Amino acid sequence: MQTHVYLSIAGENRIAIYTLDVSSGGIEFQENIGVSGSPGPLALSPCGNYLYAGLRSSREIASFRIDEETKHLSILRTVQLDADTCYIATDKTGSFLLSAYYGAGKVTVHTIGDDKTVQGETLQTVETDIHAHCIETDASNRFAFVPHTVPRNAIYQFQFDEGTGTLTQNPVGNLNPGAPIGPRHFCFHPNKPILYASNEQGSSVSAYTLQEGGEHPGILVDLQKDLSTLPADFDADNTCAQIHIDPQGKFLYVSNRGHNSIAEFAIDEKNGKLSAVGHQLTEPTPRVFNIDATGTLLFVGGQGSGKLATYRINQENGTLAPIGNYAVGESPMWVLFV
Repeated sequence: MQTHVYLSIAGENRIAIYTLDVSSGGIEFQENIGVSGSPGPLALSPCGNYLYAGLRSSREIASFRIDEETKHLSILRTVQLDADTCYIATDKTGSFLLSAYYGAGKVTVHTIGDDKTVQGETLQTVETDIHAHCIETDASNRFAFVPHTVPRNAIYQFQFDEGTGTLTQNPVGNLNPGAPIGPRHFCFHPNKPILYASNEQGSSVSAYTLQEGGEHPGILVDLQKDLSTLPADFDADNTCAQIHIDPQGKFLYVSNRGHNSIAEFAIDEKNGKLSAVGHQLTEPTPRVFNIDATGTLLFVGGQGSGKLATYRINQENGTLAPIGNYAVGESPMWVLFV
């Protein structure tokens, strides 16, 4: 089956589509899809046939149908928001779209209709605090988490009702790391109850165990705190951005803006703890990146260069080997493999 790469090119109000040769790692430009505002976060429906895009400058969410053969995007519906969303994700049933709002300091839930489009009326709005940066449900679809960077410096913990789409704050409250590390994005281990978070201001990654049962289900407990994403001899300014794990749960990666690198970590197959592997220097301001479904390719968008850098993942140790480099346009803001 043919793989495609979708890039949000925020500075040019378009989503660029490329075809990917998984064996070689090479990409070829296919087409541009023009949108009404600067595209940022992208989310794929669980069935894989629909795409949702947060359009930040126009404060909209757009719903697209993905052509099964060509992967062309056809716009189905656009709904207006009262603020720009920095992150969107469907719940695990594909019935609801969850959104986080960095500037507005909130999260929302929208219903996804029978036609697979995001519906116009907001189902729920939860005021959290400034710098809400990400929202996802766990594999069980019972819990949701919302990291907030400094100054709030917390991960909000919610219970999620997949029948109604309702978020309820966990009675235990939020996870507050103490030190001003600024949790930004997170990912789950594919087969362990572990959440890994990138810390924007801390230039680090933290691992938490998700308590799935017991007296306080749905809370995060420290497993490994504040493992640096930087070389020991680097002392200039840096902030972390995205975090991704390979589909097999062997390796984890975090982007460094300042050091301009991807930090590489190996994951212990028994306890899920991280150990640093190294760093791959990459494009200026590597805000966004992603890993393909085979777990063999990692693509990085350079927000400061307008280029896409492509790498092959060494399956033995997780290091990245450069493949190619492509000029893709002004301010790439999301990378998605389909």
